[in-house]
Amino acid sequence: MALPSDGRLVRRIVRHYLRYDRENPFIFISALLAFLGIAAGVMVLMIAMGIMNGTQQEFEKKLFVMNYPLTVVSYGQGVRKSTIERIHKHFPEMKLSPYYSTQVIAKHGSGIQGGILYGVDFAKEAALNPVFAKALDGKLGTHPPRYALVAGDDLSFSLDARLNDKITLFFSQYQAAGLGTMPLQKRFRLLGTFNSGLKAYDKAIMYTTLAAFHKVLKKAPDRFDGVHIYTENPMEKIKAVKALLPDDTDIEGWWQQNGNFFSAMQMEKKALFLVLLLIILVASLNIISSLLMTVMSRRREIALLRTLGATRREIRQIFFRLGVVVGAAGILVGTLLGFGGIWILTHFDIIHLPADVYGTSRLPVDLLWSDFFMILAGTALIVLLSALYPARKAASTDPLSVLRNE
Repeated sequence: MALPSDGRLVRRIVRHYLRYDRENPFIFISALLAFLGIAAGVMVLMIAMGIMNGTQQEFEKKLFVMNYPLTVVSYGQGVRKSTIERIHKHFPEMKLSPYYSTQVIAKHGSGIQGGILYGVDFAKEAALNPVFAKALDGKLGTHPPRYALVAGDDLSFSLDARLNDKITLFFSQYQAAGLGTMPLQKRFRLLGTFNSGLKAYDKAIMYTTLAAFHKVLKKAPDRFDGVHIYTENPMEKIKAVKALLPDDTDIEGWWQQNGNFFSAMQMEKKALFLVLLLIILVASLNIISSLLMTVMSRRREIALLRTLGATRREIRQIFFRLGVVVGAAGILVGTLLGFGGIWILTHFDIIHLPADVYGTSRLPVDLLWSDFFMILAGTALIVLLSALYPARKAASTDPLSVLRNE
């Protein structure tokens, strides 16, 4: 009796071995567990990587707004007005907002809170900071009062201050008072509040006018503590801007100001991927065990196929494809379940997060295609390696010894 051609024989035997065997139910159960384990591993990996990436992007978005794409800082007497004009001349598309900054203590009634006070041009700052622009909401116009104050929601709440209330700010500079000195202080009127989504910023940052710094702290109008810059491509433009700066001035990107934070998140993401990949690795052990049990229970059939003319290559292909089919089915089902889980988490508020901790009340999920293909590649590699040894074991079966002993 002639055997079918190479491809037909392999496909027919694989379909036969995938069926439920009443005499050896544990083989089918082991293969089923391997299928479920791989499907669950792929699904969990997709959702977990999507959550990690979504959380990182959410933090990037918040920090990008409050830290600005690029910031020019001075280590000398300040950023000169001529330097700002030079940057604007070479990059007219960039939005520039020069600022002063100082640490202050805010007091209203019995409430006291420390923070950072920025002196800015309200119109220029609103053009590149949407959080600040939303706080103004067109109420202050382009010529706000000299001692206007815009503060975070959490800061105004901790001070129990409402709009139009006067807040006293204590500066680190001192002024003469009788025979001694006392901290410099000035009353500002709260004319707006903002909510960036990050409590640490909303509780510490305040904005006032450049004129207030000129009057209270005697700042020179032609020198600034720094310049906030908005550009669509900060990573590409940072070197070009730096070439225009004098020696006592430097420039920082938002990613550099928070480098340790994002490095930690990247490390957590890699560690999570490796840990969850162990789920698939454990499931692959079931593929190995089920294939080895199949080889042991089908030794007589393998020997018979060999005596009828089947080659070692065909036997090896049968069991290799058998493991690949189980693994591929698990990857396919896991992918569908993963996308389904991501869709549910994205469209339904199943998990509610504390906004003051994470910056958002909804669980951010955003799976990158690079992460998705990395999951598929890692899982496929594990499946292929798991099917390789049992296939070689089956191909090494000696038909003469099997038929003589069994």
